[in-house]
Amino acid sequence: MGQNCVVNSAIEETERTMSEINRVAVDLAKRIFHVTAMDDDGNVVERKRLRRAGLQSYLALLPTGCIVAMEACGGAHHWGRLAARHGHRVRIMSPQFVTPYVKSNKSDVNDADAIAEASSRPTMRFVGLKSVEQEHVQHVHRARRLAVRNRTAQTNQIHGMLLEYGIESPKSVGPLLKRLPDVLEDAENELLWPTRTLLSELGEELRRLNERVKHFDAEIGALARQMPECERLMAIPGIGVMTATALMAAVGDASVFRNGREMSAWLGVVPRQRSTGGRTTLLGISKRGDRYLRTLLIHGARSAIRVAAQRKDRRSRWVLEVAARRGQNPAAVALANKNVRTAWALLARGESFNAAHMGEAA
Repeated sequence: MGQNCVVNSAIEETERTMSEINRVAVDLAKRIFHVTAMDDDGNVVERKRLRRAGLQSYLALLPTGCIVAMEACGGAHHWGRLAARHGHRVRIMSPQFVTPYVKSNKSDVNDADAIAEASSRPTMRFVGLKSVEQEHVQHVHRARRLAVRNRTAQTNQIHGMLLEYGIESPKSVGPLLKRLPDVLEDAENELLWPTRTLLSELGEELRRLNERVKHFDAEIGALARQMPECERLMAIPGIGVMTATALMAAVGDASVFRNGREMSAWLGVVPRQRSTGGRTTLLGISKRGDRYLRTLLIHGARSAIRVAAQRKDRRSRWVLEVAARRGQNPAAVALANKNVRTAWALLARGESFNAAHMGEAA
């Protein structure tokens, strides 16, 4: 009888503690997670050390509508989606914004406290929660990027080996694969039989990597056709299949940004500032955010500039004037910036692209 009273008392205490919780900060890890729970006034209600199964149960027991905060890292979007399914409000933050709130020495407990403190700031910037579809598109892009990098490395290795024997080879992958069998069958060059075997194996590996890149290109194209937003984005000169799908994977819900300039700043295509004393000093672009996506945007802008002379719309005339006044590279960055702002308008407002429109949001 006494034991049952103790158990019931513990359950009541747990329920009372849970009812007081308004904000939960989770220091994510692979197996062991540290949790700091706070009430409405910012007082620490409890600190816990949980494993994966324990964290899942803990999220299920929290009051509906509780704020669940964590740093943007591996697994953050998974735990964020799990918390959202239980009716909680998810707050994911960049680690660089959490670091200033770490008190004293770094530890898992102090990190969880810092996450809780940072998430309570009214001016804190949060990362949008990604869906599983967004993450799949992002992973396809990353797998393709790795395959392209390996293909380039394999191509350079073959070029270097052939050059050691005085054999010139084409620069592009396709012509190189066509040229390689003729080189291997040429009995007049200095290649030894083991070297020919090695080059043949390297050529097969290069062919496999080339086919892998083509496979990823086809898969990304199929994904773009399944997303109506990509069709609208690809109407913007300088944004193609690769950029549109990468942008959808990175952004998803553009309404998390207040305007197009905020989205451009997030991608690092706006000038850095070093202003003081009321004097504004603008430098080069900040290069913050997703480097891969920024590269796609700028390369796409360069392609648009090459054909801008064939167009008569206001945007094309504007970018040609910028190129004549400042040069090709600044013009490409400026057009990439404008394309990001235009993409924000299309995604956040559901609009269609209009080349004649040159408003602030575009």
